Amino acid sequence: MTRELTTVLSERAYLECPRWHEGRLWVVDFYTYEVLSLAEDGSDLRVEASVPQQPSGLGWLPDGRLLVVSMQDSTILRREEDGRLVVHADLSAHVAGHPNDMVVDDQGRAFVGNFGFDLMGGADLASTVLLRVDPDGTVTEVADDLWFPNGSVITPEGVLLVDETFGNRVTAFDLEADGSLSNRRAWATFAQLPTSVALAEVIPTLVVAPDGCGLDAEGCLWLADATNARVLRVREGGEIAEEIAVPDLGVFACMLGGSDGRTLFLCCAPDFDENARKTAREAELRSVRVDVPHAGTP
Repeated sequence: MTRELTTVLSERAYLECPRWHEGRLWVVDFYTYEVLSLAEDGSDLRVEASVPQQPSGLGWLPDGRLLVVSMQDSTILRREEDGRLVVHADLSAHVAGHPNDMVVDDQGRAFVGNFGFDLMGGADLASTVLLRVDPDGTVTEVADDLWFPNGSVITPEGVLLVDETFGNRVTAFDLEADGSLSNRRAWATFAQLPTSVALAEVIPTLVVAPDGCGLDAEGCLWLADATNARVLRVREGGEIAEEIAVPDLGVFACMLGGSDGRTLFLCCAPDFDENARKTAREAELRSVRVDVPHAGTP
């Protein structure tokens, strides 16, 4: 099936972490340090917050206040009602590498991944932990041995799905009432774990490098394949139900939204190299219409 891609927003640095929230698409631009929101068609662009230490994952507390990951100082910030950003949680004692994407549940608990190593500095690959940040800012390590835990969703059944970008897999956990995780299992496995820790050797072995993702109402996961310039609709067990290729750019995050939940938004850029993206404005937000609407969180 061929689907038509539409450019919604262009001339950006590096877009990530799209979220459909209260009738608007929210997204961050890593290297202009902005949290943005916009209408479905790209109009009415607003700067919602400026995060000088590089914004990433987004979510909302039950009372509506915004949470945003601040990558370079390893914190989560909270936007108060008057617009001020304050520190919600300090993650620095728990992360090895920048914190990145995040999903916030209906109790206000944030589940946050991190790189696990100095990606942009060319360090060797290492596994890392998943963190839970409670509404009072308490930080707890809830899972370990994850290979670059990245985009995450919570299904309507209470299952947390975590993309492992350098692990060739999506991992599932049951989310318990107290916020703990149980019944760890492979939700989708695309290839074996890397046998090398040298990044240059690992990347060519990634059959699917799952990055940002979103769930649909049939329980399938749309995920950005960060090393193969495409988005995939994946069923539990790993079957690829649909592939949408982006011939001219890479895709690093996606999310379902729009007025009927059937618009898939794609965060696209030539690559994820920090130095290249900081000095260029080549990233785009694109959209494509799909058949099954959004479900789950975010």
